[in-house]
Amino acid sequence: MAAAPPTGQAPPLDAVELAPGVIVGGGGALPVIAGPCVIESEELVLATAQALAAVASRLGLPLVFKSSFDKANRSALSSFRGPGLARGLAALAAVKAATGLPLLTDVHEPGQCDVVAAVCDVLQIPAFLCRQTDLVLAAAATGRAVNIKKGQFMAPDDMRKLVDKARAGGNSRVTVTERGTTFGYHNLVVDMRSFAWLHEDGMAVFYDVTHSLQLPGGERESGGDRRFAAPLARAAVAAGADGLFLEVHPDPPRALSDRAVQLTPDEAEALLRSVAEVRR
Repeated sequence: MAAAPPTGQAPPLDAVELAPGVIVGGGGALPVIAGPCVIESEELVLATAQALAAVASRLGLPLVFKSSFDKANRSALSSFRGPGLARGLAALAAVKAATGLPLLTDVHEPGQCDVVAAVCDVLQIPAFLCRQTDLVLAAAATGRAVNIKKGQFMAPDDMRKLVDKARAGGNSRVTVTERGTTFGYHNLVVDMRSFAWLHEDGMAVFYDVTHSLQLPGGERESGGDRRFAAPLARAAVAAGADGLFLEVHPDPPRALSDRAVQLTPDEAEALLRSVAEVRR
């Protein structure tokens, strides 16, 4: 066992290779996970991926493209969920073929993991499912990197148990994403101490810009306030976040999910440029 670090110092951070060329927690360029909340069409995700690839190239940032084939926890039954597993993975495969970007998508059931791993570089455990042991173990067993969203109901120090689950089968490529904590009804708050606490447990951590802006609930879908995207992102990186997660859509007011908090590619580029200054 390694000697304990001197008092007042955190143990060395476990850097994670999320995908080829995308290192989280290594102190290099800020890694970014970005893309539309849900796959609305192959054309939309491909156009967004191409725009984001150009942004990443201009800013010199490693980028993983994300979009969900199913949003299984929408507020209302009538809300758009996505195209489903087969059509969604086909759209993501088209993105990789056209852009070469590594891919991330959510998994909701253990039986989805191997199928998704055949296409995507990173399997993501949604926040509401982060404690589901069978799902976490199945995702980790694929050998792909696993990104676990911190549940709105979880304290930072509880995440170590979930990461240990994923690592139990020998998969060390595990990251955590901070997305805010439930604060009363229909509101979230981000405790900036979370990044230090997660680092103390050796975890590389993303900050989810989009979902921490949500005002959960509502008649049909969650609301939110994108005005706070840039200041919260800068604060999170200043507080030690190792990467950013943000949802990007070419026309957020017309998005079929998270329309109140998604950013346009131009807004995402401006945000990432300002955050890169903080990082430097």
